[in-house]
Amino acid sequence: MRSFLTMLGIIIGVASVIILVSLVNGYMSTVVENFASMGVNQMSVRLTNLSSRKADVDDFYDFYSENTDIFAQMSPNVSLMATLKKGNDSLTSTSISGCSEEYLDLKNYELEAGRNIQYADILSRNKVCVVGYYVAQEFFGDGQSALGETIKINGYAFKIIGVVERQDEDDLDEGGTDDFLWMPYSIAVKMARSADISNYTFATADIDYTDRAKELLENFLYEIYKNEDLYRVMANSEMLDSLNEQIAMMSAMLGGIAGISLLVAGVGVMNIMLVSVTERTREIGIRKSLGAKRGTIMQQFVIEAAVTSSIGGVIGIVLGAGVTGLAGNLMGINAVPTPGAVLISFSVSVGIGLIFGYMPANRAAKLNPIDALRSE
Repeated sequence: MRSFLTMLGIIIGVASVIILVSLVNGYMSTVVENFASMGVNQMSVRLTNLSSRKADVDDFYDFYSENTDIFAQMSPNVSLMATLKKGNDSLTSTSISGCSEEYLDLKNYELEAGRNIQYADILSRNKVCVVGYYVAQEFFGDGQSALGETIKINGYAFKIIGVVERQDEDDLDEGGTDDFLWMPYSIAVKMARSADISNYTFATADIDYTDRAKELLENFLYEIYKNEDLYRVMANSEMLDSLNEQIAMMSAMLGGIAGISLLVAGVGVMNIMLVSVTERTREIGIRKSLGAKRGTIMQQFVIEAAVTSSIGGVIGIVLGAGVTGLAGNLMGINAVPTPGAVLISFSVSVGIGLIFGYMPANRAAKLNPIDALRSE
């Protein structure tokens, strides 16, 4: 019972380190995956257009055509706040945006049915749209049935020419990844009652071109605006790197907090071993009187403390792995014990046994044989 209580602190400490670190990593991995699905090779440009200094669509297309070796796609983006209606049914959370014919490839999506927006639609300001799978299902039951149908956007009638294949295999939720509508940016600008477009999205031909692409964009914009405060270029890959750094820091911080319980467990190991030395004083005296050396006695108690901590560490790993899997399922995330967390927590538990077991072992080794034999 005493040995089990000694292990209990180690078990709780190791399990808590594994559970906390694994759950944080699992949750943040889900966040990173969702973020990466936006496209790590993409970068966005945000502008503050002035009457005297502004870059229009033609300027961006000229720049894009001059750097097709660096950029794979480019699209203006015009966001609209609007309500979709089909008869008596309506959707209020749908993401509505105006874009170019390259936006489908830029997002790396495929069509479920129909066709994509074409340059002719943009040039003629045709009231056509491509919808996400959620919109098609809510209004028409499926993607194929939605083709050729008409929906109203703030009172304007738009014809559905394409349906993007389903992105979220688990859930179709309002405001989710499948709840969107794209229209030609030329008609979106007109509906937004804005002469200028302030948002553009670029996709590089290769992720390794990110730094060069950003430099080209910033040089191009500086020549027009002459003020870095009037524009901003953001690369998704840079944001992803920053997110990964924050994840690593958070995991280390939570692991450290959980590791405090291992330190407390070490104090418990030391106390129990001190009690063990006191209770086994006569045994130590007999062994020393029969020729046991100081190193032998010390080795006996250090090994005992290390074995106790090691067994506690193994039980803690098993417990932590089981609870991590259960908690991950309840939270809906893929939480798996990381090898790093398991290795560090087990190494610390063994180290604690050695470090905190040294003082009691040293005390036992220093006992005088005669005094130990006379002990009651």
